[in-house]
Amino acid sequence: MPYILLILTTLFWSGNFVLSRGMHAAIPPMSLSFWRWAIALVILCSFGLRHLYCQRQLVLEHKKFIIMQGIVGVAGFNSLIYIAIQTTTAINAVLVNSCIPVIIVVISWIMYKDGLSLRQSLGVCMSLSGVLLIISQGKLATLLHLQFNKGDILVFIAAVLWALYSANLKKYPKGLHPFAYQTAIVIVGLSLITPFYLLEMSMGRTMILSTNTLITIGYVALFASVLAFIFWNRAVTMLGANIAGPFIHLMPVFSTILAVLFLGETLTTNHIQAIVLIFSGIVMTTFMVKKEKP
Repeated sequence: MPYILLILTTLFWSGNFVLSRGMHAAIPPMSLSFWRWAIALVILCSFGLRHLYCQRQLVLEHKKFIIMQGIVGVAGFNSLIYIAIQTTTAINAVLVNSCIPVIIVVISWIMYKDGLSLRQSLGVCMSLSGVLLIISQGKLATLLHLQFNKGDILVFIAAVLWALYSANLKKYPKGLHPFAYQTAIVIVGLSLITPFYLLEMSMGRTMILSTNTLITIGYVALFASVLAFIFWNRAVTMLGANIAGPFIHLMPVFSTILAVLFLGETLTTNHIQAIVLIFSGIVMTTFMVKKEKP
C-alpha cells in the first residue's frame, strides 16, 4: 500500500511541475502558491479541523515541529518551485528536483547520525554531478564562471528544503492524526505565504482568470497538495525517508513525458545524460538501505 501511495504522489507532483510551467505567464508564482494552499486549506478544514481541535494540546506540545514543517514543506519548497519555474523548463526543474533522495540521505546522516556507506557516498557524488550537468547546460565554462540558471538553483534550494521536511518526519508526534497534522502545517505555511502574495499584487502582478487557470489551481490544490501530501506523509512514516525518497526518481519520467507531450519541450542529450547520472546515483545511494522504524 505505501508503495502505491508513493507512485501516485510522484505522478501528482509531476503534473504540478508541468502545469505550473505551462501557466507561468498567466499565474504569478506567489498567486499560485497562495491560492493552491488557500483552497487546499478549505478542503482540509472540511474533515481535518475537527481532528485539529481535538488534538490541539498535542499540536501545541509539538509546535516547533509543526511550524518548521509548515515553513519548509508548505511555504518554502512550493513557493521556490513556482518562482523557479518562471525561468527554467519543467524538465530541468524536475530533473534537479530528483536529487532529493540523495539529499535526504545526507540530511538524515547529519541530523540523525544514520550511517553513510562508501556506496552511498559515491552515489551522492554521482547524482549531484547529474544536477550540475543540468544547471551548467553541459558547459564546463558555466560552472567555472558560476553562470548558473537562476531557476535551476532555486529548484535545488527547494529540493534541500523538501529533503529536510522529509527527513524531519522521523520526529512525527506519536498519535497525531494525519488530517490534524496536515491542516496545521498548511495554516502555518499559508500564513507565511500571504504577505508575499500581497506584495506581488501590489507590484501589479495578478492572476489572469480563465478556465485553464481555475483548472490548474484546482488540480494543484486537490491532487498536488491535499492528496499528495497526505500520501507522502503516510508512506514516509511507514517506510522511512531513505526508503521512500527514491520514488521521487519517477518524477523525471512522468514530468518529461508530460512536458514533451503538452508543453512542446525538447528532450536533449544533456537531459538523457543527467537522467542516467541521477538515477545511477540514487540507486547507489539507496541500494540495500535498511528499513527505518516509523
